[in-house]
Amino acid sequence: MPLILLNKPFRVLSQFTDDAGRRTLADYIDTAAVYPAGRLDFDSEGLLLLTDDGRMQARVSQPRSKIVKTYWAQVEGSATNTQLNKLEIGVKLKDGPARALRVRPLAEPDNLWPRDPPIRYRANIATSWLEILLLEGRNRQVRRMTAAIGLPTLRLIRAAIGPFSLDSLQPGEYRQIANNKAWAKLSAQ
Repeated sequence: MPLILLNKPFRVLSQFTDDAGRRTLADYIDTAAVYPAGRLDFDSEGLLLLTDDGRMQARVSQPRSKIVKTYWAQVEGSATNTQLNKLEIGVKLKDGPARALRVRPLAEPDNLWPRDPPIRYRANIATSWLEILLLEGRNRQVRRMTAAIGLPTLRLIRAAIGPFSLDSLQPGEYRQIANNKAWAKLSAQ
């Protein structure tokens, strides 16, 4: 089975079943013979890798593999250099310290799709975009990190996992990569 790169839409679970009737991966992927290599929160969007290769799943999802995950975060407020530096130095979260490998301001991505429903809009509060690179992906980590520096996340998109990126995939779309090519890309990391 090839590696599947899915652009997970907003408010879709990173699993194939749900007793509460929410949208799941089964609404977009027609095989349950694969499983996610890592998770992406229900309220987050973007790249999710699916595979039937347990070694690949472990390589992608384990922090010790040092595979960089790239996130685009739309935050409430305008980020200062001091706030961005705090993310790179590290912030304290309830489950331990967390730090970004790199953070930089980002213009709103050109290929960005509209979110349904759109984020809340407040005329008197600015928003800005950040690109945040992490080695790990703890539960709601980016959201908790930006909140810790006073910039609540309004929209979160995972743009890349190691050598794999969204490119032109629209929400709900996916493409497949042969496992041997996927392993070659991961090995180059």
